[in-house]
Amino acid sequence: MKFWSLKKLFFAAILLNMPFQGMAWGMLGHRVVGEIAETYLTRKASREVKNILGNESLAMSSNWADFIKSEPKFDYIGNWHYINLPAGMSIEKLSQHLQNDTTTNALTRINFLSSELKNKSLEQEKKVMYLKLLIHIVGDLHQPMHTGRFEDLGGNKVQLKWFGQNTNLHRVWDSDLIDYQNLSYTEYAKSINFLDKKRLHSLQQEGATQWVIDSYKISEKLYAGVKTDEKLSYKYIYDHIETANQQLLKGGVHLAALLNDIFQN
Repeated sequence: MKFWSLKKLFFAAILLNMPFQGMAWGMLGHRVVGEIAETYLTRKASREVKNILGNESLAMSSNWADFIKSEPKFDYIGNWHYINLPAGMSIEKLSQHLQNDTTTNALTRINFLSSELKNKSLEQEKKVMYLKLLIHIVGDLHQPMHTGRFEDLGGNKVQLKWFGQNTNLHRVWDSDLIDYQNLSYTEYAKSINFLDKKRLHSLQQEGATQWVIDSYKISEKLYAGVKTDEKLSYKYIYDHIETANQQLLKGGVHLAALLNDIFQN
């Protein structure tokens, strides 16, 4: 076997065995978010993104933050992908908690990366890294289980069956539910990217704190809606695919709105 083939197999093994709490939406979902975001960028933001990423699209940049987990020097980024929240928080208490939170998590890192990318003197290498991280982490926050509980690693320890195969609640929402639609990321994006002007404007005004609150409310329902070792199949898809689709769509719109704001000047 050639050396490059061995490298591919090694890299795949790393991806399959890494902690899944950091892999929101899986590759397909993240690319859907990026593809949708492209359609809502302003001309200026689109131009600035191209200046940073070159010919690499938002969709194709969106999984870089997961790929680099194979490199130990990026270990410090592990907890940038999620925000663990305790069960049973009221919206008022959650809002207050998020307002005062200074720990390293997806929300505080989005704020950090956004601020850094507004700095016109930021070196190009950091611009590339920070933009790729931001694209990914915005997607992460729209996967409900990335606002899940510390004690079960965002649902990773909630063992389930998916069409007879072993899985867990986190993985169901990372990839099982999305991948089962059997669409390419471009097909998927086109199939769900429909918003009237009023709804679009409303979503564009929402900040990252609201994204967390919305994902948390969904995650609480998802926890309550399954039992350990429950067998999931078509009924679960029927009950939840629209929620997943809306979170992917919102992720794309929110990402574009954030980039439009960062690159407006």
